[in-house]
Amino acid sequence: MKLWLLTFAAVFVFTGILVGCLAILLLVILMVRFPPLLVAVLLACWVFARLRSAKPGTAR
Repeated sequence: MKLWLLTFAAVFVFTGILVGCLAILLLVILMVRFPPLLVAVLLACWVFARLRSAKPGTAR
């Protein structure tokens, strides 16, 4: 029973990692084919970094 559970968990983790890598690869391919998507992703990353570095309670 324990071996079965460990095997199931390992397959589940492997599948999750594989799907994550495929999603990142698909996003990179789409960004190369459609440059406005690259601009949108870079802008979103910039905004996210600005929001993370802002001090709490300092709203504009």
